[in-house]
Amino acid sequence: MSEKKQWTLRCPECEATLVIDAATGEVISHRAIKKPPAEGKDMETLLAELDQEKAEAESVFDREMAAMEDRDRLLEEKFEQALKRAEEDPDEEPPLRPIDLD
Repeated sequence: MSEKKQWTLRCPECEATLVIDAATGEVISHRAIKKPPAEGKDMETLLAELDQEKAEAESVFDREMAAMEDRDRLLEEKFEQALKRAEEDPDEEPPLRPIDLD
């Protein structure tokens, strides 16, 4: 009666072999399948994919860089407008200080 009940299953996602303890449900061992290097793709295909990923990364970088430059321009314009409004419409009297209230 000291038999250890174990289940051997194959993962549908990664096709790994799992050995699971029936009593606790914990994974005792995990054996991943061996995949061929580069998933069977030839060198030309891998280089083409790498070039495509590099081009996409550069495109994203350029877009973000343009957005940051535009953001700087917008902030500068807002600052200039606020400064202009402050110069055109100065407050008539300075705000009260707490010591002035005594």
